[in-house]
Amino acid sequence: MTADGRAVPGALPGDAPALAPICRYYGTCGGCVAQHMPAPLYADWKRQSVVAALAAAGVKAEVGALVDAHGGGRRRATFHARVGSDGAVEVGFMRARAHDIVEIDACPLFAPELSAAPEVARALAEAVKTLLKPLDIQATATLAGLDVDLRGCGPLGAGETRRLLGVAERLDLARLSNHGVALIERRPPLVAFGTARVVVPPGGFLQATAAGEETLAQLAAEALKGAGRVADLFCGAGAFALRLAGEHSVFAVDNDAAAIAALRRAGNGSVEAAARDLFRLPLTAAELAAFDAVLFDPPRAGAAPQAREIATSGVTRVVAISCNAETFARDARILIDGGFVCEGVTPIDQFRYSAHVEIFAAFRRAKAKRRRSVLG
Repeated sequence: MTADGRAVPGALPGDAPALAPICRYYGTCGGCVAQHMPAPLYADWKRQSVVAALAAAGVKAEVGALVDAHGGGRRRATFHARVGSDGAVEVGFMRARAHDIVEIDACPLFAPELSAAPEVARALAEAVKTLLKPLDIQATATLAGLDVDLRGCGPLGAGETRRLLGVAERLDLARLSNHGVALIERRPPLVAFGTARVVVPPGGFLQATAAGEETLAQLAAEALKGAGRVADLFCGAGAFALRLAGEHSVFAVDNDAAAIAALRRAGNGSVEAAARDLFRLPLTAAELAAFDAVLFDPPRAGAAPQAREIATSGVTRVVAISCNAETFARDARILIDGGFVCEGVTPIDQFRYSAHVEIFAAFRRAKAKRRRSVLG
């Protein structure tokens, strides 16, 4: 702390010795904040962020030890690109505590399959620099190579399109898209969800690491064991639904129609799926009467409207997955106020060295409510 009580960036509590960072960009790149932390301190820091959020919401729950799910590394990244007044292109990540870009040529947290992404992002930004627009360039490692989606370009002219296609060919991209619309698909960019193979929509959601996704899926399978019919809400392209389909009857819902279409293609009839905005139109308590259990994995904003419907339903088991401790705690409070008991919370680290933490929790209704069908 400084003399006026402000926290010093990078300072560690007590006499804990700082470690040497593993990345030469650490301290300038805003992606990591904790490379200097010794492992025990780091694990406790992440766990305590979940403990504190639950306490603030008045939720009493056992929080387990942090589970390391970094695995082979991050399989996706979003680069930012800008054209300076001198015409030079900057490509990289946002600077710590600032709005300018730190140019990078490598990241030690990337999975090997993502290692070429900085070169690809720079080449794509150079190809459209004549547009003079700030870009977000999302690169995802797939079984077929890199899948890249550009955001910020707007409509492309013939020249920009030709140059982008040239980059895709030269750097052997599986697919290149602009604002979610494929410009070229040289190979289907397949992603493995258990034994299923899915072509996720351009820019579509994936868990940060393959190990993180597998850890969450294993925990979910254990928590839902014996449940007959399961609703998978905010399902994306089916990372959990397609894995659960072998043991359960699964109904999957997400507001992303393209993701639902991808799930249906990969599931080949094994999963019933529907596109629906669960923020505006959550599954009602009456609709939920058809299910033994619910799994929900919402965006960072959480799932308060859906949690309220679950709380008043006859569902007896719930699996909640979240990447935001505060909104998770709020939704957990709603479930508990509705008669659920939290059976345990597991913090999962697939965002190594950042402040983000993934959260898994299982809930069971303390006393079963009488179930009503949709018809009443």
